[in-house]
Amino acid sequence: MNKNEVKLRIKKLKEKIKELNYKYFVLDRSEVKESVRDSLKRELIELESEYPEFITPDSPSQRVGSALSGRFNKVDHKTPKKSLIDVFSQEEIKEWYNRIKKLVSGKITFVCELKIDGLNITVQYENGVFVKALTRGNGFEGEDVSHTVKTIESIPLRLNKDVNIEVSGEVFIPKKEFEKINRKQEKKNLPKFANPRNAAAGTIRQLDPKIAEKRRLDMIFYHTDKNNLENEINSQEEALKNFKKLGLKTCKKYKKFTNIDQVINFCNLWTKKRNSLPYEIDGIVIKVNEFDQQKKMGYTAKAPRYAVAYKFPAEQAATKVLDITLQVGRIGTITPVAIMEPVQVAGSMVSRATLHNEDEIQKKEVRIGDTVIIQKAGDIIPEVVEVIKDLRTGKEKKFKFPDKCPVCGSKIIRKEGEAAHKCTNPNCYAVEKEKINHFVSKKGFNIDGLGKKVVIQLIDEGFIQDPADIFLLTKENLITLKLFKDKRAENLIKNIQSTKNIPLDRFIFALGIRYLGEQSSYDFAKFVVGHKKKSKLNIKRLKIEKPQQSLFEAENKKESKEKFSILDLIETVTSFSLDEIKNIDGIGEKVGEVIYKWFNEGRNQKYLKKLYKVGIKLEIDHLKTSGKLAGKSFVVTGSLKSYTRDQIKTLIKQKGGKVHSSITKDTDFLIAGEKPGSKLKKAKNLGIKILNEKTFQRMI
Repeated sequence: MNKNEVKLRIKKLKEKIKELNYKYFVLDRSEVKESVRDSLKRELIELESEYPEFITPDSPSQRVGSALSGRFNKVDHKTPKKSLIDVFSQEEIKEWYNRIKKLVSGKITFVCELKIDGLNITVQYENGVFVKALTRGNGFEGEDVSHTVKTIESIPLRLNKDVNIEVSGEVFIPKKEFEKINRKQEKKNLPKFANPRNAAAGTIRQLDPKIAEKRRLDMIFYHTDKNNLENEINSQEEALKNFKKLGLKTCKKYKKFTNIDQVINFCNLWTKKRNSLPYEIDGIVIKVNEFDQQKKMGYTAKAPRYAVAYKFPAEQAATKVLDITLQVGRIGTITPVAIMEPVQVAGSMVSRATLHNEDEIQKKEVRIGDTVIIQKAGDIIPEVVEVIKDLRTGKEKKFKFPDKCPVCGSKIIRKEGEAAHKCTNPNCYAVEKEKINHFVSKKGFNIDGLGKKVVIQLIDEGFIQDPADIFLLTKENLITLKLFKDKRAENLIKNIQSTKNIPLDRFIFALGIRYLGEQSSYDFAKFVVGHKKKSKLNIKRLKIEKPQQSLFEAENKKESKEKFSILDLIETVTSFSLDEIKNIDGIGEKVGEVIYKWFNEGRNQKYLKKLYKVGIKLEIDHLKTSGKLAGKSFVVTGSLKSYTRDQIKTLIKQKGGKVHSSITKDTDFLIAGEKPGSKLKKAKNLGIKILNEKTFQRMI
């Protein structure tokens, strides 16, 4: 950007952040997630650092708080309230530590506290009696919200000592109470709260204290100025213990540490465990423990040097769209992809996000050059949520879908009633590449060592044209590839051969038939086995040369006569009428039509026979079910101790249950292991029953 563009960008960023701050701090409305405001503010600070001539006194980077709403009386804080500097990574925590250790002599100890996502409130006591409760406001004066704060049972109206003290903390609503509040809002046809923080803020500013009393708010205290404390209290740890003696509630999860590596480990631990708490947290507050050291470190104009707030990886962030490109999928679907300035989202750097299809681009009005909010859908696939149109300069470009495939140059079509554009060339390089990647993926043949880059090399060298060719590969083929040596080549050949025995449902999934997911592949496989016919075809298998014969001797000894072969699969499925397939439980009309057409096409039958010839054998014993979980729908998330993910899914299916990849209102149970992620939160919000491994084992 030239200087004029930088100046305009800074102006627009300031206007947008000011608007978001007003809605967040004054109106208690979260138009976007806090992480989006953070990323916009960080961009502004970076631009102002590089171009200080454009810094103005009204910049959001130059002041602590925001304007007050004026609904309640304004009262001065006895000591000004400072914001904390945010850090977003281990590196930034270490950078902060390296700065502060130069300011003091001696060993530095730290206290780490959970950063509860609520509303900052300061309570004033005189002679041990509750006098006032104030919002943070602009840091110097806040709004008097004593009438609602007094209804919070965890806040003592009289302390255990007759002291004068002004103490700060966080008012919040526990997760279970939040769910109850939203259920009541729904019953009254009132809008639901977006999150517990909004609910807490809205409740505190109610004019009627009876509403606050019914909503069962809670509060945890964590800070007071040193001048408010008795002389023998010299550290944050001692202050927290003193709060407890006074009768003030504190977070029990705080820890004292003697080095910065322990601090980082604590941050990493709660990044994983945050969903296990009964309340929402959005980070960890890290403070230098000793007050003498805090005093020597002092303050910047806006924040103390002795403390920072480590913010958990953002679920959403703002960034710029640099370009829009097209990606061709395994069934020829053309997907537009936004190429963006790299940004940290949910713990990883993201520079690409799906735009789904042409309709989605038009609906969200995404243009090249736009600033957009992105998130990870299901914490996995980055997607564009919305455009921040206020930041447009007029130079943004609209994207137009081309008429030809970006890979093979063939015509692109969009069928009536469908959202997707497709390449019309069935032999398009990109289509074949994605088919093979799907075939060898974890949920398909799960061939370890056969990643996307290796697949591209094998296609480019002419060693494979379809997935069946994978099983004809030799060590001699592989060692001609870049970075392949003897050992790696031997290991990959061994891995390929070890996957030749595969459960029927995973085999069907690996074929990449449109609309057939993991569960529907299982439903279809189970029906097929229940109606199996013995093939009359007589096709000899290929004799596959195995130069590393010793690697496969044990495997060959275990081989037994097939109960159900690929030839039996062809014979059985082609005997079904279209109506029979449509009426299979879990399949339906749309998927049924695709399955019927796929298995009755000559080229697909030829492909299946080739897979038979190279020695693929189907396993069907696991498709027998006991019916204990019949009619029940499960989702599995997190790391399990007693099972692999495939084992528990197979077990559920054997017991008659269904396994789906995402949570919906129709899900009956969520089995949650360690590090469960966003699915646990969604299940709780929908009131879905949560099982751990032990309760699941008791169930079966």
